[in-house]
Amino acid sequence: MGRKSRKSDVDYKAAARQWAEENEDARNPTMKDVARLARVSKKTVSRVINDSPLVNEATRKGIQGLIRDIGYRPDPQARGLASRQSFLVGMISDNPTPQYVVNIQLGILDVLRNTPYELVVHPCDRKSDTFLEDARKFIEVQKLYGVILTPSVSEDERLAEILRELGCAYIRIASIALDMESRMIVTNDRVGSQQAARHLAKLGHTRIALIAGRRSFRSATERRAGFEEGLAEFGITIPPEYIFQGDYTFESGLALGSQILDLDPPPTAVFASNDEMAAGVLQALHVAGQTPPDSLSVVGFDDFETATRVWPRLTTARTPARRIGKLAAERLFEFYDDDKEQGENETTPRLIERDSTRRPRRSP
Repeated sequence: MGRKSRKSDVDYKAAARQWAEENEDARNPTMKDVARLARVSKKTVSRVINDSPLVNEATRKGIQGLIRDIGYRPDPQARGLASRQSFLVGMISDNPTPQYVVNIQLGILDVLRNTPYELVVHPCDRKSDTFLEDARKFIEVQKLYGVILTPSVSEDERLAEILRELGCAYIRIASIALDMESRMIVTNDRVGSQQAARHLAKLGHTRIALIAGRRSFRSATERRAGFEEGLAEFGITIPPEYIFQGDYTFESGLALGSQILDLDPPPTAVFASNDEMAAGVLQALHVAGQTPPDSLSVVGFDDFETATRVWPRLTTARTPARRIGKLAAERLFEFYDDDKEQGENETTPRLIERDSTRRPRRSP
């Protein structure tokens, strides 16, 4: 089979001549005719007609010339309806880590900049009795172009079903694939915690504590599983009494850090499932008069600003949250464009080694 033609290969002048040759009955061209001749979808033609920024300049100019050459006249009523589309992109979030939400927003805004689209944010509490009702109202009242869902609301199938019911495009950000590829940005959290486990094991730590994340977050399950899998590669298991349930907050890390110090025998290292909790553990050590990492190596997850504003600076698995937000916004626009090739929809964490980890001072 021959190579499939790309839009950049289209000879728009030749397409106009083709129309003249085949249109012996002198009928008026339709949007469908324009799309066929330009080898694009009717959505793309509509976007050109309505001056949407979501069409590359070469395609825009080519289609505009084709429209002029074949004498296509858009239906004013149809154009009026199209021009009343919403230019609002929604983000629904219940994440307890403020810096994560901010970084995702910055990534989305990177894509929206210099377009007519604006971002509107709907913070919510997934545990609220009115969570779904409030989300539905937000989507309907704002008449959103589309919605980006951050963890853990992205993991709620009931909310995804509401969006499908309303015919609103959405992108889900999650640690694993939960939906069609076209609707997902997958962050592969398990990989990051595997790297954290291998790092501690290679340093010689065998007595290691774990602070898990909030139970309602799939990321907490993935990060714990990945960490245990990484340790298992070195024949290391975590005793139940060395596993603690956190809440992805600084306060929970501080409280649990104090409990970890009371363990007998104490661990030589701890993995906290996000940087906020890891920072809390460091604070607990400082309050107790201990000096990390001499007394305890600490590893976090996310690599947000917190990681370099504490002392010692955190060894942590970097989640590229701003890039994740950018990919989510790009994929949302791709969702409406049949002619645009889909870009990346996955990211992978990477361990950043800093000052909060070292070899254990004493044999475990």
